[in-house]
Amino acid sequence: MAKYIFVGGGVMSSVGKGITTASIGKVLQSKGYTVTAIKIDPYINVDAGTMNPIEHGEVFVTDDGTECDQDIGNYERFLDINLSKDNCLTTGSVYLSVIKKERNLEFQGRCVEVVPDIPNEVIARIKKVEEKTNADFVLIEIGGTVGEYQNMLFLETARIMKLQEPKNVLFALVSYLPIPSVVGEMKTKPTQTAAKMLNEAGIQPDFIFGRSSKPLDELRKRKISVFCNLRQEDIISSPDVETIYEIPINFDDQGLGDRILEKFGIEQRSRNLEDWRSLINKIKINTEEVKIGILNKNLEAGEFNLSDSYISLIEAIKHASWYYNLKPKIEWLSSSKYENEQKLEELKEFDAIIMPGIFGKKEVGGEIKAIEYIRKNNIPFLGLCLGLQLSVIEYAKNVCGIKDTSSLLTDVQISLGTFCCNIKEGTKTFKIYKKTDIEERHRHRLEVNNEWRDVLEQKGLIFSGINKEKNIIEMIELENHPYFIACQFHPQLKSRPLNPHSLFKELIKVAKNK
Repeated sequence: MAKYIFVGGGVMSSVGKGITTASIGKVLQSKGYTVTAIKIDPYINVDAGTMNPIEHGEVFVTDDGTECDQDIGNYERFLDINLSKDNCLTTGSVYLSVIKKERNLEFQGRCVEVVPDIPNEVIARIKKVEEKTNADFVLIEIGGTVGEYQNMLFLETARIMKLQEPKNVLFALVSYLPIPSVVGEMKTKPTQTAAKMLNEAGIQPDFIFGRSSKPLDELRKRKISVFCNLRQEDIISSPDVETIYEIPINFDDQGLGDRILEKFGIEQRSRNLEDWRSLINKIKINTEEVKIGILNKNLEAGEFNLSDSYISLIEAIKHASWYYNLKPKIEWLSSSKYENEQKLEELKEFDAIIMPGIFGKKEVGGEIKAIEYIRKNNIPFLGLCLGLQLSVIEYAKNVCGIKDTSSLLTDVQISLGTFCCNIKEGTKTFKIYKKTDIEERHRHRLEVNNEWRDVLEQKGLIFSGINKEKNIIEMIELENHPYFIACQFHPQLKSRPLNPHSLFKELIKVAKNK
């Protein structure tokens, strides 16, 4: 029977529950056990597909086309597994399922109630993931913060499961310990309050992860131990680190894996985190920089949320850079300013440019001028999704002489999930992938209009990737350019820290040579 670890948050949101959950899973993997993870979000949305990424963070897409929270991406990257719709729960999806069952008379006419029917639905979904994956450990991250009305039902789920299977359920609280500048001392009272509120929900935490800018000292651990009713060795220090991939090592060095296995009464197995430790050592000694620019229009929303909107892209750049012992220096380039042609010269300062999809406004004059400059000046370039579409428009306008480009793209029903792509032999793309058939994840509504394919090809644009089943242009490239490749899909979603995606690896390799 699987063991379950619930992870909740205290004091404030964005405290790092997702990375903590992923890191716990990595530590357990290093002990020789199989792990899967579930994210429960308290919002009423059925999924994340309709959410603004600038406000909510990246919409991650799984192989089966599920649009979900960015923490699913963290789980996949840390645990090197592919997750599905079963690993994503929201309040909206749970209520929708219960209401559908009620309409189908599956409750046999009895009164359907919030408790216990909503928690029971959540438990059933958790059990479904266990049965599907046959994992030794199922980690369940509860979104939001302890004490919020929105996630009380999910805390109730944890309480009921602990009641039903006391030997198979643990609860971890990830809580923030502030260090007010005017005081200069780490304060434990907010975490004590969070633990108390968790107790009021009927749950005693088995572990507390102390998030702070600095490591927890013995005095702070002793205070939390006394006032939160758990042993000092079950208080895990989780300070800010240079890279999130350090966190599993930090946890392992504090004996977290051993403590979890001890609490569950499970034997040790012979494995370790050496490959992960080697990665961290490589990251720390890298000094040579590679300068990557990301073309984006949405800087007016403020840079604080921008990185969360493109977290998979940022991580993919890091993975590929580290592979070549490079330190990535990423800069956001507001494409609007390139409507002024005098600003274009600064693009030469970058070793490579990436253009991902954008949200909101679709005026693309600056992007088109930037892509033209990149093409003419042999700057390594990778276009993703809209980046492919605008690359085609730029080529049509400036090389093929097509002034009215309004018919170059066709609007289709949203394409989600993993689809096959056939790679044309002899192309740069084929040399990168080293095979003719690949599978990549999609999330788009626009596609290149096939009516223009012959004209574009005759003028030298190479269609290096085609979805034969749907007859869709998936990839383009230029022959006489060090690296000008664009794709309809999102390769960043499949990049892993120990296995960078091939397109990003080759981009960084060319950028390094530049």
